[in-house]
Amino acid sequence: MEKVQFITHYTERYSYLDSARMALEGGCRWIQLRMKDAAENEILPVAAEVRKLCNDYGAIFIIDDHVELVKEIRADGVHLGKNDMSVAEARRILGEEYIIGGTANTYEDVKKHWLDGVNYIGCGPFRYTTTKQKLSPILGLEGYKKIIRQMRADNINLPIVAIGGITFADILSVMQTGVTGIALSGTVLRADNPVEEMQRILTETNQAGKINQTANY
Repeated sequence: MEKVQFITHYTERYSYLDSARMALEGGCRWIQLRMKDAAENEILPVAAEVRKLCNDYGAIFIIDDHVELVKEIRADGVHLGKNDMSVAEARRILGEEYIIGGTANTYEDVKKHWLDGVNYIGCGPFRYTTTKQKLSPILGLEGYKKIIRQMRADNINLPIVAIGGITFADILSVMQTGVTGIALSGTVLRADNPVEEMQRILTETNQAGKINQTANY
């Protein structure tokens, strides 16, 4: 499981495709194409280009929400939000060979996704984020620690990816909660040089992961 996931975002400066390309150039190897509220005919051409880029860089390509497009665009899997299709239904449609991620805000969300056959959890939000509407309650560091403790107590072994307003300065403290990795969007694209910022984030996340392994040994 990659420690850093990048979620595409459209800004005044960058298109969805630009954002994916810069993340890949910076070393990220997990791209989630998120085009909320876009029509299928808008998503398909962008998805085709992102698929090509991910092939070139040897990266995982995940589509947000659109289970019906996964096979058509040759995505590696799908990420499902709390108001999207259920994980169980997506698994029935896609079978076992595709990656399915699910959004969670509580331990109960995590457990339900686990029972339904999810591959990883996008857990958040860490803090308020401008890239998401209808935000669930903020988790913060203590929220992640609590969820990880409950998972361990129930022997639930799932990758947990922290998401929601995470910046470079947060990486070490977030990784120390026991999560598997982080997902980012805005903090990369707001940087003066998004490619260099992604490189910096990957270095910091990998270093934080090594510190955690040493601490838990």
